Amino acid sequence: MSTPTSGVVEPVTAGAERGRAARAALPRGGLAAVATDRPGRDPVAEVLAQEVDRLPDLIPLRHARMAASPLAFYRGTAGLMAADLSGSPHTGLLAQLCGDAHLSNFGVFGTPERRLVFDLNDFDETHPGPFDWDVKRLVASIEVAARALGLGQDARRRACRRTAREYREAIRSFAQARAVDVWYASLDAADAGLGRRLGLDPTARRGWQRLTSRATSRDHRQAAARLTTLAPEGERRFVSDPPLLVPASSYLTPDEVVTFRAGMEQLVEQWRESLPADRRHLAARYRVVDVARKVVGVGSVGTRAWVLLLVGASSDDVLVLQAKEARASVLEAHLPPGPYAHPGRRVVEGQRLMQAASDVFLGWQDRVGLDGVPRAYYVRQLRDWKGAVDVERIRPEALVPYGRACAWTLARAHARSGERVAIAAYLGSSSRADEAFARFAATYADQVERDHATFATAITAGNLPS
Repeated sequence: MSTPTSGVVEPVTAGAERGRAARAALPRGGLAAVATDRPGRDPVAEVLAQEVDRLPDLIPLRHARMAASPLAFYRGTAGLMAADLSGSPHTGLLAQLCGDAHLSNFGVFGTPERRLVFDLNDFDETHPGPFDWDVKRLVASIEVAARALGLGQDARRRACRRTAREYREAIRSFAQARAVDVWYASLDAADAGLGRRLGLDPTARRGWQRLTSRATSRDHRQAAARLTTLAPEGERRFVSDPPLLVPASSYLTPDEVVTFRAGMEQLVEQWRESLPADRRHLAARYRVVDVARKVVGVGSVGTRAWVLLLVGASSDDVLVLQAKEARASVLEAHLPPGPYAHPGRRVVEGQRLMQAASDVFLGWQDRVGLDGVPRAYYVRQLRDWKGAVDVERIRPEALVPYGRACAWTLARAHARSGERVAIAAYLGSSSRADEAFARFAATYADQVERDHATFATAITAGNLPS
């Protein structure tokens, strides 16, 4: 992890004063508070509330994925945790939040310069808010994952403390850096020395190298090879693999096809207009030849996600883009409004602000009615040197280094967008905040396990489709 070059430290700044004032209002030990006793709290009802207007035929799949384990349930309940966090005191020190900064929402991908970097990779819930909400979401995921891996209480507490400490030390370093150096900072995933700096043993370093090697092969050509076939008329078309991948032409009526095609043309045109001028020029070289519905993630199952097959001047010049429905962030019900009313633009602008480098095709469109109902979408490449760690299969001894990488990355994202000096001043140089975040994580993981059991029981009793 390359910390940006430090500049001159300001002696006493307004940011530092604000951080110390926040500490006086909420002592660091108060970060351990958990408010899960709010009136009417019902994990099943709150999951169902998040599913309003999702595709009904995919809801059973979403429930099945969430019921698989407490960690899977945690991944699908960012809204439930946001409601819980809103009932506890927070620092009031703002940054652009990921909104769902759990371990599985980090990964590797390629920059436009063809470097492989480690970064946040999910921004569906991004919204301005108190930095500590993202840190709590991350550290609690460490605790839940550690339990899934069979770690004991002491080992889990050390993993959570080390993650919180990495965030605190990184934000402190970023607070002392020049703003431009914070902007340039990134975590080079292919750096051979990364494993040593993170403390990975030789076996874990080899596993990381395999992940990064596989990631560079996961691009639009590989996506096209796996998801499409050459049709008799000579052009590629998506293959059918229901319910995970379903070509639109296979289930729409003729009248629906007309509406859908008109909406998709409008979506693509508006997406192109949202790109910078040079990238609009690039995007104009491709035309859409096929569209399919694709199931993604855990929390996103049931939202409308399409994959678009684009072809350039030759048959082997292909792109696979994803157009994903953008909904209101789960944070919006609990925090002041952000600067963007359009959900797609909120996601895109938040991603550009938090990531070290974003997809060249990342853009949004205004509301179009693919199914007759106007909805917002954002667009990106489906795969662009992408790779991710399977957290539930990670070697237990690799959890701490992986958590450190996530924490450094989150601190970098917050430093780019938020009150880095104030956050650093609030957290300070002692381990008090680390301990508080770890205590929060242990308490909240207990609640996650209870909520997961309640959810699984509802499925078993036949009260939820799965």
